[in-house]
Amino acid sequence: MMSIHKFSTSLFFFVISCTLFAREKDLLSGTYTLQELHQLLIPQAEWTPFPKLDDRDGWAKADQGSLQLAIPAAESYLDYKWPTVPATTYRADGWRKYERLLWGTRNVLKSLIMGEIAENKGRFIDQIINGIWAMCEESWWGMPATVPGEYLGMMDVADPIVELWSSETGVLFAWADYFFGEQLDAISPQIRKRIYHEINHRMFKPFMEKDYWWMRFNEDGGGPNNWNPWICSNWINMVLLLMEDDEKRTAMIFRSLQVLDEFLNPYPQDGGCDEGPSYWTGSAGMLQCCFELLNIASNDAFRYVYESEKIKNMAQYIYKAQISSEYYLNFADADPKVNIDVGLAYRFGRDIGDQDMIKYAATYRKPRTPLVSTHFFLNFFALFSHDELQKAPQGLPLPSDVWFPDLQVMIARDKDGSADGFYVAAKGGHNAEAHNHNDVGMFVVYYNGAPLIIDVGRATYTVRTLNNKDKRYELWMHRSDFHNLPTVNGVDQHVDFVYRASDVSYKPDKNKPSLTFDVAKAYPAEAAINKWVRTVQLERRKAVLITDVIDLETAKSISNHLVTCYPVEVKKPGELLIHYAPENGKKIDFVIEYNPRQMEASIEKVKYETEEDTTVERNWGETIHRIVFKVTTPKTKDTFRFRIKPVA
Repeated sequence: MMSIHKFSTSLFFFVISCTLFAREKDLLSGTYTLQELHQLLIPQAEWTPFPKLDDRDGWAKADQGSLQLAIPAAESYLDYKWPTVPATTYRADGWRKYERLLWGTRNVLKSLIMGEIAENKGRFIDQIINGIWAMCEESWWGMPATVPGEYLGMMDVADPIVELWSSETGVLFAWADYFFGEQLDAISPQIRKRIYHEINHRMFKPFMEKDYWWMRFNEDGGGPNNWNPWICSNWINMVLLLMEDDEKRTAMIFRSLQVLDEFLNPYPQDGGCDEGPSYWTGSAGMLQCCFELLNIASNDAFRYVYESEKIKNMAQYIYKAQISSEYYLNFADADPKVNIDVGLAYRFGRDIGDQDMIKYAATYRKPRTPLVSTHFFLNFFALFSHDELQKAPQGLPLPSDVWFPDLQVMIARDKDGSADGFYVAAKGGHNAEAHNHNDVGMFVVYYNGAPLIIDVGRATYTVRTLNNKDKRYELWMHRSDFHNLPTVNGVDQHVDFVYRASDVSYKPDKNKPSLTFDVAKAYPAEAAINKWVRTVQLERRKAVLITDVIDLETAKSISNHLVTCYPVEVKKPGELLIHYAPENGKKIDFVIEYNPRQMEASIEKVKYETEEDTTVERNWGETIHRIVFKVTTPKTKDTFRFRIKPVA
């Protein structure tokens, strides 16, 4: 018989779910009052999210094959010498050296923690203590060049800031305390005391008292990016595990709900991530981590979130943006190939009840779960859901038609559920997106799951790409003239929220789906564009057609650009050949048809010359070519057409 308390709680959750669709704003912080949250949270002293170290029966339920992988990894660090961090490496110009130091030591500590959990013989405890103490001695746990300019350089240790990499360190301390607290106290009570002191000083106090850039709308008017849920997921870990005062613990969790709503409220209803699929784990994925932690800390009091259409859409974005088993849509700073956390994607699909997402995640499962390099606590979720994932059905959804109305991105392919044939994606949007490129009106074309007309995507992150807007757009891969876009009267697109697409129209069609938009407002006034209406159309199983209808104030010079990762040659005026040669596919020549009476084509091989080019080379090799279609007699009103099709 159900108790009155359980019946009342179930009724409460039912009422919440029934009213969810009428109120998506403040989905997390607007559902429970502070007092209600206090009643729902399991007290810290009673909370056991995963088995304690000495609960070997509990750990026997984890995947043993994966868990045992941790022991030899930890053994390799038994004689590891924990490095000191020279002061000069905190400077922005030394951040790569510091990055290697920071991630090297954190990965060692992760391996040692997992090794001790797996073996439980105390062999790795001394090195875990050495690692914790060494990191406590570091002046700052953050990463130079990833924070706003006012924080660059050496940190004021009396006034630390909460940012991504500091939160990644704090979460390691929290789990080390949870699993090894008794062992640490037996050696010295000063170890845990030091952990609490550092977390309180570096994380708890500033998070509660300050309003950081990653918590709210940015200066360009956009909502917070992936740092918000990523940091909050780490914060929730630390608070739930370390804060012994349950009233303070509740207040701190409530604060995290408010911060998360700052991310969720402006997030597009269509669930589209303007940072791209390679940021899905850090954005929607980390939001799911917050949900999982909150639910196991409150007996599922936050399960109602999975009824939200926005949350469902955010989860599904990752497989809707998939091109083939290898490639993903990589507008802006995204990478063309993505390594998702399979367990995380599986559990998100399971929780929203999406069989397509379950199959998608299960397709990439492995017999053993590799321990993650970031998002440390996902190890535990993965170890205890491994068997469930291994039994799940597999299959890639690869939907034939996808439209993200808020993101203004169209996706269309020849065959539903298959990477065979053409895939085309096009975007409107604006030029103040997270990790923005000046790319309004951009499109890509893939064939048989491999790239044909590409978006170069992300550069190597440096001070120039992350913290200097002016210098960022001096780099070629961020500029519109190295995207599949026009340069008009010598002027390219500019960066800011006002530079955007207008009159966007998506037309689903069984045979000829298309997206039409005016990109004129993506260019400054000196480009002298009244209208530049572009239509990107897939003629299924035949070709891709790009049509630009223009209306200019003046027409001094016009050129259009296409970028490919294969060699190109002009077969004859009006026909340009791309020698498509994917690594694991059939070589096919593609022809780009254009009007030779309007344009002349030239081909440039892109040269790699800067540090930022290294990621481009890693993703695409040394074969990126830019095709320039120069209009020979510019007119104020004209129409340009490009038809891309395989050679018969």
